[in-house]
Amino acid sequence: MDDTLTSATAADTAADLLAAMTAMPAGHPSRPALRERAIEAWLPLARHLANRYANRGEPTDDLIQTANIGLIKAVDKFDPDRGVDFAGYAIPTIIGEIKRHFRDRTWSIRVPRRLQELRLHITEANATLTHTLGRAPQVTDIAAHLGITEEEVLEGLEGARAYNATSLSTPIGADENRELGDTLADDHNDYELADLRATLKPALAMLDDRERKIIILRFYGNQTQTQIAEQIGISQMHVSRLLTKALAKMRKTLPADAL
Repeated sequence: MDDTLTSATAADTAADLLAAMTAMPAGHPSRPALRERAIEAWLPLARHLANRYANRGEPTDDLIQTANIGLIKAVDKFDPDRGVDFAGYAIPTIIGEIKRHFRDRTWSIRVPRRLQELRLHITEANATLTHTLGRAPQVTDIAAHLGITEEEVLEGLEGARAYNATSLSTPIGADENRELGDTLADDHNDYELADLRATLKPALAMLDDRERKIIILRFYGNQTQTQIAEQIGISQMHVSRLLTKALAKMRKTLPADAL
């Protein structure tokens, strides 16, 4: 039998089951069994959507289970009187459940929900742009694609570091006789660093857009002045002058030994 015809027949059967279920009164004795059959008929849709999010650090079985929960919610809350077919209602419901799974359960360190959602958008944009551009996208590419600033992209990338944590007991070195925790410094200057980071925000706010971009590319992107010049479209000497000017502005609000 033709695969297309088979899929269409299966979809019609699933839709018919759901229509029959929703037509029954809530307390009808046949409704629970029909609900179960309708859920089973739509399981391929949930599995298909779950597979779209595979290979992102979560077991596929967990994603399928999460998608099935979304499907059950969609079946229970579907109202045919709204004029939307079930697939059009169920797909965003299932995808929303999957995204909540990633957002709420896979972060090793709790970060603001805004950054969690931003990371998902950046990940999706990275995959899309890699395909369309034929290369790894730069921060400017992702910012333009998402319609946000480069600073927001960098903030999202920084927040993504909390997605997975590594145990301090992880063996390192060729002979694996040391642990990651052995490499941590003993001098506790965390409060000083936190204070310094807090002062950077108003200092960056003093710069114009091009100066701020150069600072970010140089000190956050670790790019050379030549690379920055090629990206912005000016000479390396011009980058050097703008970098010097920007640092001079920032020194007015930063501690004397900060830059």
